[in-house]
Amino acid sequence: MTVSLAAVSWAFSGWWADHWFELMAATVSALDVWLATRRSMISWPITILASALYAEQFRESRLYSDMLLQGLFVLFAIYGWWHWARGARATGEVLVEKPVAPSLLRDVAIGAAGSVLLGWWMLKHTDASLPWLDASLTGASLVGTWWGARKYIANWWLWIAVDVIYVGEYLYKHLILTACLYAFFVPLAMLGLRDWRRALFRQQSV
Repeated sequence: MTVSLAAVSWAFSGWWADHWFELMAATVSALDVWLATRRSMISWPITILASALYAEQFRESRLYSDMLLQGLFVLFAIYGWWHWARGARATGEVLVEKPVAPSLLRDVAIGAAGSVLLGWWMLKHTDASLPWLDASLTGASLVGTWWGARKYIANWWLWIAVDVIYVGEYLYKHLILTACLYAFFVPLAMLGLRDWRRALFRQQSV
């Protein structure tokens, strides 16, 4: 059986009409994470743009915790932009920090408590899809974003775990492009971990 060029063109046109916005949001988000692995200051304004795009995408998918998360990402991006610029060397290089364990445990505890409260509220007051999973990933993502803004190398470990779980959630919600994006984020986070480790080693060797 042969498939005509017209049929393929029609199918692609229909797919593009349904997914062009998600594709645009995914592309901007991929650029954002890649820039973060390079410790580029430009990553923060790109974060703001990506968050605005995905806020609308998640609103349409009824993933309200994720939608709320995008607004918080914007606030964290503004802080991260300022903090990175404030702590950069004269050359513009952003320095990596290695926090003490109590700080990390405190942030994880705050994120977990916030996830429980958000999940309960979404369950009781909205028609949110997957309220507990969505809220848990939101809490973990906020911790990861905070650690990234603080230049903590541990943010990449957390993102590797969170991104793997996000892939499953988005496949379940039929957000195929977004699931592929988060699958791509996993090796990017590994790359970020490697590069930030190297940067930290160079800093400690000076």
